[in-house]
Amino acid sequence: MKKALLVSSPGQGAESLSQLLRSEGYAKVKTSFAACNARELAEETADEFDLICVNAPLPDENGIELSREFADSTRSSVVIIVPQKSADDVNELLSRHGVLVISKPINKPLFRHYLQFTDCFRARMLRVEQENERLRNMVEDLKIIDRAKLLLVTCLNMSESQAHKYLEKQAMDLRTSKLDVAKQVISTYEN
Repeated sequence: MKKALLVSSPGQGAESLSQLLRSEGYAKVKTSFAACNARELAEETADEFDLICVNAPLPDENGIELSREFADSTRSSVVIIVPQKSADDVNELLSRHGVLVISKPINKPLFRHYLQFTDCFRARMLRVEQENERLRNMVEDLKIIDRAKLLLVTCLNMSESQAHKYLEKQAMDLRTSKLDVAKQVISTYEN
């Protein structure tokens, strides 16, 4: 179920955008009528929004800084809708932050494509994040294994290749991972 946060001045525009987002598959659309409330809502909401849509200008600010903050601090796709005359300037300010700028009046078929684009981009970003996390965990595991090898080399006068073979053989004999054996070596010899 896709979730969106709509930040807009109260009135017909907010209602129209909310209906448009629902028609595009956003089952949960929360609406905030001011930037300060939107910041609080985003901070206190444990569920992250798939999309944050800012309909500028807002009653308490122009929405540009808010969009940039959301793009920099959340994993949500961020879209800002601005008047046609300022779209190019706003795009120049926000595109490097990953904010999609859409000009008013909204063309519904084009808006649908923009939302599809943000969904695709967000999915790719999340996959890259997952891969980064996997690689980060791998590096941490290798650090632990290397620390265990160093302890075997310094405490038991093994060579690096002997320490490596020892960890592998222990893992095989105990039917556990090299990481678990390394942790056991560390707990035994590091004191």
